[in-house]
Amino acid sequence: MAILLFFIGHWFLSLFFQTFFLHRYASHKMFSTSKFNERMFHLLTFICQGSSYLNPRAYAIMHREHHAYSDTEKDPHSPYFFTDVFQMMWRTAQSYKLYEKRLKEPEAQFKGSYPEWRMLDYWGSTYLSRILFGLGYIAFYIAFATHWWMFLLLPIHFMMGPIHGAIVNWCGHKYGYSNFDNGDKSKNSIPLDFLMLGELFQNNHHKRPNNSNFAAKWYEVDPVYPVMKLMHWVRLIKLRKPYIS
Repeated sequence: MAILLFFIGHWFLSLFFQTFFLHRYASHKMFSTSKFNERMFHLLTFICQGSSYLNPRAYAIMHREHHAYSDTEKDPHSPYFFTDVFQMMWRTAQSYKLYEKRLKEPEAQFKGSYPEWRMLDYWGSTYLSRILFGLGYIAFYIAFATHWWMFLLLPIHFMMGPIHGAIVNWCGHKYGYSNFDNGDKSKNSIPLDFLMLGELFQNNHHKRPNNSNFAAKWYEVDPVYPVMKLMHWVRLIKLRKPYIS
């Protein structure tokens, strides 16, 4: 039971901060917040993503490129230019590293308005940080695993962030239905996107990229949006006015 709870907790906490902080805040600025709260969310993203921590600056630049060049050859992770998801993940990782290490400058339109915490972002991207988190996961499994097959879950913990990204970018542009004609191949994979916390409403999101609610139809549910509304009401964040309902 402890292993199952740990796995589910890591899955959803890592995913929550990926969609809430890296996607909806760093990439799209769907809400504003104080510098203190921004640092708190930044730190929680590092803790919850752990060994697969994603640099907000690099993430935001690549995501903005994805929207600008969706499903074209300049899209950093369109599934239509790769034979399988693993090739797409490898290519995405290579592009990400260039921005993370500042070996490549983005186009001017993709720069700025993303959170930067140089010390934390540097440490979170080191091999030592990733190895220490990985050893922590392994130690927890040694202490609480009751069957050998549970250890097969460890690679998912090690690569949680990229796995979430791969699912969204592959499935969200290949499988499902479309509410809008966006000029690309974005899809809504399922009407109730609980397991991916609304990230698989890609067709809706590409139509309304700055809308904090990824659901568009009455039967669609974005589970992160009510959390953001609650955070807005208690003044942790301030949502963009046109997208509060």
